[in-house]
Amino acid sequence: MYNFRTDLALERRDIYKKANNIEDEVDGIEAVEETVNENIKISRVKITNQNGQNAIGKPIGNYITIDIKKFKVAGEEEIQKASEVLTEELKKLLDEHIEKQGEILVVGLGNIYVTPDALGPKVVNEIDITRHLINYLPQYVEEGTRPVSAIAPGVLGTTGIETMEILKGIVDNVKPKLILVIDALASRSIERISSTIQLADTGIVPGAGVDNTRKEISEKTLGIPVIAMGIPTVVDLATIISEGIDIFISKLQQDAKSNEHLNKLKEEDSYEEVREALNVGDYNMIVTPKEIDDLIENMKDVVARGINFAV
Repeated sequence: MYNFRTDLALERRDIYKKANNIEDEVDGIEAVEETVNENIKISRVKITNQNGQNAIGKPIGNYITIDIKKFKVAGEEEIQKASEVLTEELKKLLDEHIEKQGEILVVGLGNIYVTPDALGPKVVNEIDITRHLINYLPQYVEEGTRPVSAIAPGVLGTTGIETMEILKGIVDNVKPKLILVIDALASRSIERISSTIQLADTGIVPGAGVDNTRKEISEKTLGIPVIAMGIPTVVDLATIISEGIDIFISKLQQDAKSNEHLNKLKEEDSYEEVREALNVGDYNMIVTPKEIDDLIENMKDVVARGINFAV
């Protein structure tokens, strides 16, 4: 298994293809791209068999990646457009796994006190909750409204309870038909920090991208469909150095100061070499940009609106 150091299926596929010099598609993986406008692109990766699953270390299922350019300076119009795209993609996944009026539990994973990990709890605060209204004040609820409940279960370090254990108790008592999980992810691209949304109908393993793996949250462990919505908010030190080297080499090439060795470095994936050279080991750092507060607020609005309109 490769040290992908990313939660994104799209990035894992690209890393695997580059490492194995694969020009066409990996056996067991189907991928298509769609351009929405000059700033938004959708990539759909479908893992269809065991070979595809083994290749990139992701379960068989659907992975939709929405990339949003220039999101650091996004205004209301850009945020609204991104949320509309998310709504349409989420609706398609929901329709595949749940009936129109099936009850949904929205789960915001993460630590509200750590900004790069606070997206899930922040989104939960913006979700339109309807379950209690339907149960206790049905006369005030529009007919056909879907029951929606939500929870931000916190993290093991502050609760002492695995998130999966908390959700198992809720599923057994509340009995939702589907769980929608929101979590922060790790990426292998600086550009994707809080500018990308991944939707997956295979569930999630919290902390997997930063080597802090917790118990899997999926249909296999909870008995009901789980859709995971993840947004990259961090990269690790070796990723930054590796991308920095690529940028440096590109600059040299533009200035006509390149040579055969530099070309070779640029063509290869230098992540593992950089990681080994840095000898970061147990001291590897997870890094987030200084604008992360604004980025999280923007993405919180996109995700919350996208979910509210979809459900």
